[in-house]
Amino acid sequence: MGNPKIKFVVGSLVIVVALSWLGFVGFQESKAYYITVDEFRATEGKYHGKTLKVAGDVVEGTIDRSKTPLEFVISHEGKSLKVQYVGKDVIPDTFKDGSKAVVEGTITQDGIFQARHIEAKCASKYEAEYESKAKS
Repeated sequence: MGNPKIKFVVGSLVIVVALSWLGFVGFQESKAYYITVDEFRATEGKYHGKTLKVAGDVVEGTIDRSKTPLEFVISHEGKSLKVQYVGKDVIPDTFKDGSKAVVEGTITQDGIFQARHIEAKCASKYEAEYESKAKS
């Protein structure tokens, strides 16, 4: 009913191809573009459906912890972005008005950024790193 060696080689090839495909798809889904709010606003149509990391400053008075999901606004260079935090992780203690934040997620059709992850940075410790990214 067929050569066992051929069956083994064909079976092995199918497994290798399937694992390669899954690895490629997983890599594509985990890839995130790192941009600032003003860069996002300049070319936002190009990023629909893509995972992004967007950096900006948390705008004073915009953190609304009474809503589910939590909402806030980040801004950079005069441009702002409304964010809804839909992730499950605990929000960092450094996340507060005026802090530097990087949110990771996707943009919705109505222009709200749905973040699955928030990184908040203490302004003094990360100022140089943030400013060098903003200028590049």
